[in-house]
Amino acid sequence: MTPPATDHGLVELLEAHDADACASWLETTRGLEAVRVLSRLSEEQREALLALLEPEAAAEVIESLPEPQAVDALEGLEPETAARIIGELPSDEQADLIGELHEPEAEAILERLEPEEAESVRRLAAYEDDQAGGLMITEYLAYPESAQVAEVLRDLDDNNEEYARYDVQYAYVTGDDGVLLGVLALRDLLLAPRGRALHEMLVPIGACLLDLDPIEKVIGAFRESHFTGLPVVDGSGALVGVVEREALEHALAEEADETYRASQGIIGGEELRSMPLTLRARRRLTWLSANVLLNVLAACVIAAHQDTLEAVIALAVFLPIISDMSGCSGNQAVAVSMREMTLGVARPGDFLAVWRKELSVGLINGLALGLLVGSVAWIWKGNPYLGLVVGGALALNTLVAVSIGGTVPLILKKLGMDPALASGPVLTTLTDMCGFLLVLGSASLMLSRLV
Repeated sequence: MTPPATDHGLVELLEAHDADACASWLETTRGLEAVRVLSRLSEEQREALLALLEPEAAAEVIESLPEPQAVDALEGLEPETAARIIGELPSDEQADLIGELHEPEAEAILERLEPEEAESVRRLAAYEDDQAGGLMITEYLAYPESAQVAEVLRDLDDNNEEYARYDVQYAYVTGDDGVLLGVLALRDLLLAPRGRALHEMLVPIGACLLDLDPIEKVIGAFRESHFTGLPVVDGSGALVGVVEREALEHALAEEADETYRASQGIIGGEELRSMPLTLRARRRLTWLSANVLLNVLAACVIAAHQDTLEAVIALAVFLPIISDMSGCSGNQAVAVSMREMTLGVARPGDFLAVWRKELSVGLINGLALGLLVGSVAWIWKGNPYLGLVVGGALALNTLVAVSIGGTVPLILKKLGMDPALASGPVLTTLTDMCGFLLVLGSASLMLSRLV
């Protein structure tokens, strides 16, 4: 029976420098439990573990760790050791990690890789994360059109150990200049006559990606295709990689996670509690400090109408309701805009079209919410004018909230900024200020009917 995996048990194995026992622990402890234990090790302990293990096992540890911890661990290793570990990783993960390392450490590792592999990593790392080239892998099967089936099968047999690491169901056929011509299912290769040339049996490519295609085009291509992977070509049509459906889904999940963190004020990259305390505090304070200043502006609106608020104290009950409901409406509009931009159905240039559609929704929802809250105010105090002030303010502020929430992400995207910032203090403060101004301003005009 395998003993339960614990931080303490792994630490004891590390202190004993027992490489075999550490490798055995990794084999028997999988999934989230392994991630939890490995991520709780100190930087020194993680570096010691990686240096102790064989490169293949160490690469599995790197793949299990959150990226910031994996980067820190690699930077703490000797370049020779780090290069051996990097060499065991898939090409896309190699590029991701090298791209996150500090330049001196990255270059030191690349210099110790095989020249061809180092060049491949440099090429992949040059792509943006949201481009087809940044999502692709270079582990694929490709053969010249003049090759015969027997040659392909011989190559598969000679390199079976290496190809066993590939997640492939197809082999690509290229011209002498590397230009992609077609694709073949491995099953068809196995059953074909051995003397048959590939150009006689290839299937033309129905869909492929350009290496500079944005992620929106990648999403659209996979939506129209049943393949688990799509080939990627450069500007000359030469095959340079393959984007797997799983890699796209992982990238979208990462983007959604990053968007959520940004919307909650976690900026400057991923945050883990294992990171230095001062770094975490500084990143959070940057956002919180800006939030304080913005909220002071909202408070100024209330202060400017202090006399009205004192005269009609019932208004204080409805201010947080209007603030919260308008914020919710605005965040819904943000979520839809973010989703449409991810799917490629909305672009920054669609500003006016998005605004018109949000106004329609805001008008219906604003009237419904305003009527509901206004009725509550009327029934509570028996004053229809109080209901008119509160309900009208909520209806109008809902229009403001959806207008901001729907369009600001497009504007920020156009300016090259993170659209997720729209759902943070900017949206909240603007809707609060408008809501307070509408309630207190209209109450001031109708003060004689409210007291």
